[in-house]
Amino acid sequence: MHVLMLSDVYFPRINGVSTSIETFRREFEAAGDRVTLMVPDYPGAQAEPGIIRIASHRLPLDPEDRRMELRTILAHEEQLRGMDIDLIHIQTPFIAHYAGTALAKKLGIPCVETYHTLFEEYFHHYIPFLPKGMLRGLTRRFSRRQCNALDGVIVPSIAMAERLQSYGVTTPLRVVPTGIPLQQFGQGDGAAFRQRLGLAPETPVALFVGRVAGEKNIDFLLQAHRLALLRLPELHLMVAGEGPALAGLRRLAEALGTSDKVRFVGYLHRRDELPACYAAADAFVFASRTETQGLVLLEAMAEGVPVVALSIMGTRDILMPARGAISPPDDPAEFAEALANLLQNPEQRQRLAREAREYVQEWSAPACTGRLRQALAELLQSRMNTGALTPCTSSPVD
Repeated sequence: MHVLMLSDVYFPRINGVSTSIETFRREFEAAGDRVTLMVPDYPGAQAEPGIIRIASHRLPLDPEDRRMELRTILAHEEQLRGMDIDLIHIQTPFIAHYAGTALAKKLGIPCVETYHTLFEEYFHHYIPFLPKGMLRGLTRRFSRRQCNALDGVIVPSIAMAERLQSYGVTTPLRVVPTGIPLQQFGQGDGAAFRQRLGLAPETPVALFVGRVAGEKNIDFLLQAHRLALLRLPELHLMVAGEGPALAGLRRLAEALGTSDKVRFVGYLHRRDELPACYAAADAFVFASRTETQGLVLLEAMAEGVPVVALSIMGTRDILMPARGAISPPDDPAEFAEALANLLQNPEQRQRLAREAREYVQEWSAPACTGRLRQALAELLQSRMNTGALTPCTSSPVD
């Protein structure tokens, strides 16, 4: 099977979509399939086999991202026609969506899309000058039209499938979470990472990893951290990542009087630094209310770090079994109490760490990729059997 993946974002831009694409690409190729990517070009991006970089421009509202031109992508039609592509898999709903659906029609092949991001809860952080209710309505209609123009929709969590169905999406959905490469985690040198930051071995550390942006609700974590300090005066909150909310969060830490106990460590290399950062933590904390899955929770668990997180939207699928994790109510005071209780109970931490390492095996990249390959293979088989497309069947996570 030869899959063409189109996306408005990819490395070196760091986010969950880039990680998901790379994970599935690697596992597809390991299984003997071929994957070609069409993604934006970025300053300094290196040429790689199997990746077609499209000339792009900076976006004024979010300079970290890039905008491709539709006509530039469509100009590759003849090149793609000679590549024996079986299926198009779109990863983002912007220029990549319209290019992908147009190319699928021109090439006469099926087209599916993964709905990675809950845009209904996302856009108001970047377009604050429009009323929130108006943006929600526009986003729902936008998503419904796009999804109903496809042959199949992939979602990373049951909560996301339910949300799209509430929009009026009638294209059948397949729930396929992005797995994690377990071999990259479990051996991080937490002691060395603490030493690098000047943190003593006995200092309690709560860690957040992710994009430093409004939708991640990191201000909630800062508020909870301030309250937890009343019981654990040496508790440090470590924030790993970069993004547009960084300056505001630094100011908030100053205003809360906790800046000496909050460490913003910036971007960390996924293979060389991130596992050690996880291993340096006593607990992983997460408060996003709009997450479609929450891969970082699984990464922390793979390092044996207990998780304290809000169980909302996509994180529910991970947190529902209550293995390796605690899910306090959506309140900074109760979150702080749960975190402090965990950090003051070594036996509970050790039990949750064991549970986390065992539980995360169910979310391995090969296992999740197998589900996606099955969904795409069913779609292609229906075309071969009937000469027409029968969308993939709706299915929960196995």
